[in-house]
Amino acid sequence: MTSNPAKRLVVVGAGPGGYEAALTGATAGLAVTLVERGKLGGTCLNWGCIPTKHLLATTLAVEALAAQAKQKLASGTVTPDLAAIQAKKKKLIAATHSAMAATLQKAGVRHVTANLTGVAPGLAQVAGGGETEDLPFDALILALGSRAASFPGVKPDGQAVLGVAPVLDFTEAPESLVIVGAGAIGLEIAAVYHRLGTKVTLVDAAPRLAPAEDPDVAKVVAQVMRRQGIDARPGVTVESLVTEDGRAKLTLAGGETILADKALVAIGRFAATVVPGLADCGVAFADPSPNRSWIKTGDTLEAAPGIYAVGDCNGRVLLAHAASSQGVYAARHAAGMETGPYAPGPIPGCYYGSPEIMRVGAIAAPGDLVSEAAFVANPIAQAHADTPGFARVAWKNDKVTGITAVGHGASTMATLATVIVSQAWTRNQAEELIFPHPGLDETLKAALLGEKKVKA
Repeated sequence: MTSNPAKRLVVVGAGPGGYEAALTGATAGLAVTLVERGKLGGTCLNWGCIPTKHLLATTLAVEALAAQAKQKLASGTVTPDLAAIQAKKKKLIAATHSAMAATLQKAGVRHVTANLTGVAPGLAQVAGGGETEDLPFDALILALGSRAASFPGVKPDGQAVLGVAPVLDFTEAPESLVIVGAGAIGLEIAAVYHRLGTKVTLVDAAPRLAPAEDPDVAKVVAQVMRRQGIDARPGVTVESLVTEDGRAKLTLAGGETILADKALVAIGRFAATVVPGLADCGVAFADPSPNRSWIKTGDTLEAAPGIYAVGDCNGRVLLAHAASSQGVYAARHAAGMETGPYAPGPIPGCYYGSPEIMRVGAIAAPGDLVSEAAFVANPIAQAHADTPGFARVAWKNDKVTGITAVGHGASTMATLATVIVSQAWTRNQAEELIFPHPGLDETLKAALLGEKKVKA
């Protein structure tokens, strides 16, 4: 009597989506092979979420002291040691790599360091270390991530014009830094290097900072940046960004030039999905442009029968926690443990710069009903001498459809806000919940219980 062999799952990419998919698949009894050409953890751990938060946390004391000094409540200086900060960051990331590898080994996941070179029905072809291997699969999960975007005339050159990774590895802060892109990455890195004494200039073609968020959020961000002395310029067109005589030279439409020691290009991300054979397997793409094509997925995150795409490469939501959720679902679906469509509910997003931004659910449009409260009345924000900002609730049919906050510690509201939006709370539910006092969440409570008005 022989037992049936375990269903074979191949996962490509060990960022948040692929890593969670591999562990979930192993827990479900699948025979899992995880293919990763680089470091475990993907962009988030190595060149994105985690390094930026480390830099933000280790430089925060500069901003905190400056806020109290303006109130004439403190004096002195804080001098972050950037070289030491970077050394600690590397140790923390290396420790996480080791922990992830141990967890995969304990779960029985085979980890292969290789590049996906082709796909055929039921077969993934990989190459690494001078060797090639064919990996048969019953299910394939593509967690290919994304890559930094650029456009002609504005792209990293490896000299003074850089992408995110080298900027996050500086051991000495440049005297001046130009950042092209005022999304989450640009805003967070602007905060870090401003605290380190760098003269920061931030530009974006969009008409406002944080262009994906509520326009009133952008007003608060602009206000804070003006007070800090950051030169933030939304609504400007960049003609070119090049290295000239060892420095970055930014040329704007109209001819104005800005020189800086370094420049960062942070203008979004594109999918990295060009793999031979995918189209022949029935995988379709959202855009025919090479290297810029999100993989189309259906209700079960399948791009073709038995082939899933999770995380950034499907273009749904470019957030690490969204990728993790998708990876878990795809592995469970491949194992037969999920049969219905992928329906994660509202997904929160946060910016951790200065000020922080949090949003979950709908952004209120003109004519929508909203209620809101200002951070200026919050005792915690007052104590930190950091009171700009607000929390805003969007309503429809007397139920919450979205929550936005910008201000001191706004990201700490994200989990509760996600619960409220996912459960479509009414005012009565907000009244019944006891909020701790004093706490930042009291601004969220005040917004929930505030008078509703039509958004202008």
